[in-house]
Parts: sequence; structure tokens; C-alpha cells
Amino acid sequence: MELCLRRFIGSLFLNIPMPKALKDILPPAGNKRPPIAWHVSASENLFHNINYTFKSEGGSKFSNYAYRDSSKEFNAPSSIEFKGKTNSLEGNQAAINETIYFFQKDLRPGKMVNLPLLITTRDETPFLPDRVAKSIPFSSDKLTGILKHFSLKPKSREADTMNETIRACERVAINGEEKFCATSFESFVDLSISKLGKKIELLSNELAKETKSPLFTIAKKVQNMGENELVCHKMKYPGAVFLCHSINKTAVYKVTLVGKDGAKAIAVAVCHKDTSSWNPKHSAFQILKVKPGTIPICHFLVRDTLVWVSN
Repeated sequence: MELCLRRFIGSLFLNIPMPKALKDILPPAGNKRPPIAWHVSASENLFHNINYTFKSEGGSKFSNYAYRDSSKEFNAPSSIEFKGKTNSLEGNQAAINETIYFFQKDLRPGKMVNLPLLITTRDETPFLPDRVAKSIPFSSDKLTGILKHFSLKPKSREADTMNETIRACERVAINGEEKFCATSFESFVDLSISKLGKKIELLSNELAKETKSPLFTIAKKVQNMGENELVCHKMKYPGAVFLCHSINKTAVYKVTLVGKDGAKAIAVAVCHKDTSSWNPKHSAFQILKVKPGTIPICHFLVRDTLVWVSN
């Protein structure tokens, strides 16, 4: 890493707090590769990123990306719907189902939400040191060599997971989207600066204490953080990898939550104001029963997601 970038990163996090979600996955000191004993258990989700869960076998699959190619979009099961009159965040705590997509008008104090993906155990897979990350290929056509590097078998669950992550990073951006994947802490910061500039702030989901209850009420403070954003999803990989993307006309909100059990949390939500280029079969339209481009669509972000915004 260039000395000027190293100095800037140091000064950046002197002026703004470094979220615990990032601090906990910093690479080890020096350029040594940390010991890696990485695996995906049979009971673990194969691909946990992009707001919803991709499952290895059975179950429903979700994607937050709005592909025009319907073959790349996964349908929501018909059993997922919101209780109440608005098909969004209405209902009582005993009845409310998982909050997936909702309308912007519902992002206000007093609304109840069910956010199981906010309380999941953090993925604390650390970044590889920058020099180590740069020395390892990161492309689908070199997957065989990558698997050998990490001593993983080609037909293993881990290999499938890595292939899915690399493919997600290689996919073509949709209309109005800019994207990149960062495989080291330095590239995570450097590429974000190149997109948003140096006056930036990093947001994350934060729980004041761990809780097993996913039921929360939106408290008094809902802060609009603007539309100059870069949402970074943590991918499944032996070293930390973030898929970061910015979609035009997307607003970021910092939301204060209070749990049913009294637990306090800060959650990050985004609202997409222009969905006209999204796949008409996108699960958001099925859940909310609206058509592309007609109304802003919002969703909360998975616990490990990080969001850069201009400050």
C-alpha cells in the first residue's frame, strides 16, 4: 500500500469512528497471511449476502439486485407477506412476519419491524493483508488455482460458495449502478474514496447488546444520510470480501430501534426511489404488489453490511 494511502486511512478514522464491524475484521499486523480454517457447514447458508440468504439446498432464494434477466432473479415464496392494511409494516408484534421490503412512508417512529438478519451472528472472517490479497487471483476462470491456494476441494461446499462470490463480483452492473469488489482493507477504503471522495463516513448496523428477539420498533430518530452512498455487502470467502455498489437515486437512513426485549440498535435502511429498470419479477414487486418505477421501495440491510456516505 502506498504511504500516502496508509496515512490517509489513519487520519480518516481519527476523524470518524471506525465501526466495530470493520474493526473486528482488520488484517493481522504485517503482511503475514493469517491461518485459515474456513468451511461452510451443511447447516449453514451457502451464500449469505446482498440483504437476503442464498441457500445451498431447498428453501427460497432472494436477491436484492434488480436483474432484467429473469433467470438471474429469484422469486419470493407466496407465504411471505406483511400483516395489516398496507402490506408493509402494519400489524402487531405477535403477527408481523419478516420485514423484507416496505414503503418509504413506513420508515417512521412507531412502526414495528421483524429483522432476523439484523441479529444474526457476525461473520468475523478478517481481511487478508493487502499484499497477500493481491497475490491471489480473484476470477472465475482461475477458480481451480484459487481453491488449491486455500487447500479446498473443487466439488466441496466451500468451492461452490467461493464460485458464487466471485460470480457475483464479476456480474455486469445494472442500469444506474456502479460496483466493485474489495478483497483487502486497503482496497475497501481506496476504492470507496475514488467513488465518493475523501469527506466520507462509514455506517454499520450496531446492537447495544446481543438479542435473540428480531422484533423492533422504530424509535424517534430516523436520520436521512443522503443519496451519495456506497453499500458494501460482506461476501462468503476465506478472506473478507465486500461487494460495494451504488445505485442512482438511493437514499440511506440511519434508524434507531428499540427491541421488544428492550435492546437498542442502530440499523441502516435504504430506499430506492427509481425502480423503473428493475426486473418486473423482482421479489420486491411481488411482496409489495406494485409495478417497477411506480413508488420508492425500501429495505433494511443485513448485519454485516457497511455503508459509506458523504459527510
